[in-house]
Amino acid sequence: MQLRLYDTRTRAVRDFVAGRTVRLYVCGITPYDAAHLGHAFTYVTFDALTRYLEHRGHRVVSVRNVTDVDDDILRRARELGEDYLELGRREVARFDRDLDGLGVRRPDAVPLATATVPAIVHAVRGLVAGGHAYALDDGRVYFDTAASGRFAELSRLDDAELRTRFAANGGDLDAPGKRARLDFLLWQPSADGEPRWDSDWGPGRPGWHIECSVMVSEELGSVVDIHGGGTDLVFPHHSAEMLQAEALTGQGPFARVWMHVAMVALDGVKMSKSLGNLVFVADLLERYEAGAVRRYLLEHHYRQGWSYSDVALDEAAAGFKRWQDAAGGDGARNDLAASFHAALCDDLDTPTAIAVLDAAADAGAGATVRELAAILGFAVR
Repeated sequence: MQLRLYDTRTRAVRDFVAGRTVRLYVCGITPYDAAHLGHAFTYVTFDALTRYLEHRGHRVVSVRNVTDVDDDILRRARELGEDYLELGRREVARFDRDLDGLGVRRPDAVPLATATVPAIVHAVRGLVAGGHAYALDDGRVYFDTAASGRFAELSRLDDAELRTRFAANGGDLDAPGKRARLDFLLWQPSADGEPRWDSDWGPGRPGWHIECSVMVSEELGSVVDIHGGGTDLVFPHHSAEMLQAEALTGQGPFARVWMHVAMVALDGVKMSKSLGNLVFVADLLERYEAGAVRRYLLEHHYRQGWSYSDVALDEAAAGFKRWQDAAGGDGARNDLAASFHAALCDDLDTPTAIAVLDAAADAGAGATVRELAAILGFAVR
């Protein structure tokens, strides 16, 4: 049975064809606050995908970065009056505990942006030398988006929406000296009190987007099989990543599949740190078994946005309990197992796979419940 996945760049569900080793990169956190349900939805989704790829015989090499230097973490560190690196270490440890609690296995590599700066400087130098970027006299370096003509390729947004989202994500549309309003920073001078590194353009720090492009190439090479993250990263972050990486190496596509997980809302509004409307993973794990929360997340298809509900989580907890009760039996249903695999091969349709597990529990097929639940990372023995 062929695994098929939706690719954001081509807007199509396509056969996923890979060798034994699958190179997976998922954008990680900027560590200045606790993990919320939106984070959990993304990382549980990719954990389930990883487990299923391994079940199919692949070796998955997974990388999830930590953006431990950017505007957000520096601002938060100033507010708290502490060193930004210490803030990052503390929040990464808390984030890891939360995901561990949900049964999310840790990736093979967790590169830090701060540890990658020498490679970033080298990459920016290469982009300037290749005519893909330009440096200004004040130490800023920008990617030349007009020269590439492809900045909207991944998002397919019109010009007005591109500008709106660019500005909403910290883009400097009207900065003096830029060739085009959507040109994005590769390197910038550090403000007073900010960390700084030596470079060809003076002491400064990297822009947000270049960090991931370089961490991908350092850990996985010039082309990855799957690049993932939330839909909020499609533009400008992943769009910029793709342009930079392909311009620098001359190879493409940078990602054979771009896989994006939809947003989680609270009372109809997307959860975000800036709005403060968050449901924290740690709080849920104090009230529910980890398997119940994990089931609740996987009851939603990764490409469909949804809104948190206490009632729905209670129902997920009851469903998980039914699996546990049924798992002691020995009955098997091969037909249900086939339906389970058909669902996961159909663009990782975890809601249907969960429903199949429910049917197996209702049928008293304990052996099938145990087998299928384990594939998705549930411990029900």
